[in-house]
Amino acid sequence: MSKWTEDDIADQTGRTFLITGANSGIGLEAARALAQHGACVVMGCRNAEKAQAAASEIEATDPSGSVEILEMDLADLESVAAAAERFAAEHDHLDVLVNNAGLMALPYQKTAQGFEMQIGVNHLGHFALTAHLLDSLMATEGSRIVSISSQGHRPGRIDFDDINSEQRYSPWPAYFQSKLANLLFTRELQRRLDVADAETIAVAAHPGVSKTNLGGDTPGGVFGTMMAWTRPAFDAVMSQSAAMGALPTLRAATDPDVDGGDYFGPDGIGESRGHPKKVGMSGRAKDDAAATRLWALSTELTGVTYPI
Repeated sequence: MSKWTEDDIADQTGRTFLITGANSGIGLEAARALAQHGACVVMGCRNAEKAQAAASEIEATDPSGSVEILEMDLADLESVAAAAERFAAEHDHLDVLVNNAGLMALPYQKTAQGFEMQIGVNHLGHFALTAHLLDSLMATEGSRIVSISSQGHRPGRIDFDDINSEQRYSPWPAYFQSKLANLLFTRELQRRLDVADAETIAVAAHPGVSKTNLGGDTPGGVFGTMMAWTRPAFDAVMSQSAAMGALPTLRAATDPDVDGGDYFGPDGIGESRGHPKKVGMSGRAKDDAAATRLWALSTELTGVTYPI
């Protein structure tokens, strides 16, 4: 059976993709590949200078598609709402939203609205962005929402009584919680889309272990220090390129055989590297009651309203 690669991406001319965190790593490689296949790629980025450098890097490959920048700070819900409004004013459709931007194992920080930074950016910011853009997505035939999770979702648990880690904070459990939230969000969103008889689908992907700048800010402590010391050796043995890590995202976003609720990751040992295939998720990620509860809590915290 053949392995899925960038060559399997069909012509994307006339299609519009919005990718958050597209200025580096997995997001940049996904944006490059899509632009090279004819897509209009909107790069949703917090840092305009870094975004412009990334856009120039893609443009230097002479793509058949185009790239543009949409300034957006997922750590500020007002910025998210304003960016979505600008997008809708400038584009008459949205084929695929890729909720890619993410933070990993940070020292404790808060978003503009006071959320713990990892749950705030990795989940709540994207939850709000998707709500603001859902009308554009549902009005576009064959549209998709792709959310990027991680193998880190497996040890993850949602602390509904302290989702913002105000009582106690540990960087890795907070990251694992946010990645589990990505899958619970995808499953509940798909359920609601099904109830609404919508053609739009919600899917997810994870990149395995890839060489990116994710996790560059060490949280300190014994474990964080050990991770910082051992990461170069780990990358040399286990990691794959960001371009390979982007393949599950690209397959989830473009493969015509994708179904709502599908989850893609690498096909190698432990899903750490390799070519994309449909993969499984943890039992906690399939907990429908937790997904419904997280949706209600996310709606309360963000104040957004979904049109489904």
